[in-house]
Amino acid sequence: MRTGSEPATARSALRTRFWLSVWGLVWAVFGTVAFALAGRPGWAVACGVLWLVVMADLAVIVRHIRQGPHYQPGPDVPPYRPPRP
Repeated sequence: MRTGSEPATARSALRTRFWLSVWGLVWAVFGTVAFALAGRPGWAVACGVLWLVVMADLAVIVRHIRQGPHYQPGPDVPPYRPPRP
C-alpha cells in the first residue's frame, strides 16, 4: 500500500550497500595498482580517488549499521507507521 510518505520513511539495504562497496573497493585497489604498474599515472590517480570515495561511503555505512535497528531493521522491528494527515 502506498501512502505517499515513502521518501520520509524509506529504509536502506545497508548490508547490500556494504558488500557492493567492498566489491567496489576491491576493484578500485586493483585498478590503482594495475594502472600504476602499467605506467598510466592518470588512471591510477582516478582509481585512487575512487578508492577514497568508496572508503568514505563504507565509513558512513558502517556507522549507520552500528547505530542499531533504526537504520538496519531486523525481522523483529515493525515497519514505520504512515504519518497521519
